[in-house]
Amino acid sequence: MSYWYPSYEKTSPIAVKNGIKAKSKRGAIGDKWWSKRFISALERMGNAARLQRGRSYARKGQVISLLIQNGCVESKVQGSRRSPYSVSIRLRSFTESEWTRIFDTMASEALYSAQLLAGEVPAEIEEIVGKTGFSLFPDSHKDITTACSCPDWENPCKHIAAAYYLLAERFDNDPFLIFQLRGKTKDEVLAALRSRRKKVSDEHPTQASTGSPAGGSDPLSRSGEGEAAATGLGRTVGAKAGAAVTADRFWKNEGEPAEIAFSITDGLEAEFAALQLCGEAPFTIRGADPVDILLPVYPAARKRAYEMAIGSMLSEEDAYSEEECDDGNNMSGDHI
Repeated sequence: MSYWYPSYEKTSPIAVKNGIKAKSKRGAIGDKWWSKRFISALERMGNAARLQRGRSYARKGQVISLLIQNGCVESKVQGSRRSPYSVSIRLRSFTESEWTRIFDTMASEALYSAQLLAGEVPAEIEEIVGKTGFSLFPDSHKDITTACSCPDWENPCKHIAAAYYLLAERFDNDPFLIFQLRGKTKDEVLAALRSRRKKVSDEHPTQASTGSPAGGSDPLSRSGEGEAAATGLGRTVGAKAGAAVTADRFWKNEGEPAEIAFSITDGLEAEFAALQLCGEAPFTIRGADPVDILLPVYPAARKRAYEMAIGSMLSEEDAYSEEECDDGNNMSGDHI
C-alpha cells in the first residue's frame, strides 16, 4: 500500500505593507519566561522546520492581523497566493470545576496570590497549577486546536507557526493572556483570588492581620516581604506594633505617618515598562512608530520623578549615579 502526498511548487510570499512584524530580529522570540515557555511547548509538539519558516514569516511581517477574542486567536497571514490565509488557534478551556480547583490552589499560596493581585505572574504559577493535575501551558496536541485555510496538510503550517510566534510576543506584554486562552479573563482571575483571600481573612482574622497562622509563619509577614515586595511597594512601618489591620480602621489616621523608604529600579526593562505593557501600536504618526516618538520622553520623566522623590534637582549624570548608590533607603514602586 502506498501513500500519496501532495507536492507544492516553492514560491515566495507576497510582501505585506504594514504587516505585523516580530520584535525579535534574530535568535529566539520572546523575552519573558511565559512567552519562552509557550514557545518551548509548541516546539516540543511541532515540526521544527515548519516552525522555523513560520518564524521567518513573523519577522518579515507576513501576518496582517492577530485578534484574540472569546479565548480564540484569529489571524490573517499572507502567503504566496493573492488572498491571505485564515488561521485560528484555540487552547482547551478549563471547565468550571477545573477552574475551582485551580483557583483554590492558587489562593492557598499567600505570596504568589499577592503577586498575581499586583498584576504580576510569578514563574512558580505553572508549578502551582500543576499541583491540580492540569498544565497552564499546552503540553500535548489535545490542549491546542489549530486550523488554516491554506492547502498545506502539515500542522502547524508556516502560517499557523507565524501566528504562534507573534502570539508569544503578546505574552510578553500581557502574561495573563494564558489565562484568557484557557477560558478566564484577567479580571475574572483576580476576582476569584480576591474572594478566596477575603474568605481566609474572614474565617481567620488573626492569620489575615498578622499574615501567619498560629505557630506558623506566612511569607506575607516576614520583614516587610510578601505582598509589599510582590507589589513593588516599600514597607511602611505602620501605626502601632502588633495592632491588627481591620476594615473599619484602615482609613483612620492613627498618628504621624511613618517615613516611606524607596528605591528606583534601573535598566531599560524597568524604564520602558509602561510602553511594553501597551504593546505594538496599531497606527503610526506621520509614518513613525509612536513608541519611537515616546522613547526619549521616558528618561526625562523618570529623572523628574526622581527629583520629586528626593526633593531637589539633579543633573542628568547625578540622577543616574544616585540610583547606583545602595544606602539602604530604597523604594521600589510602579515604573514610569
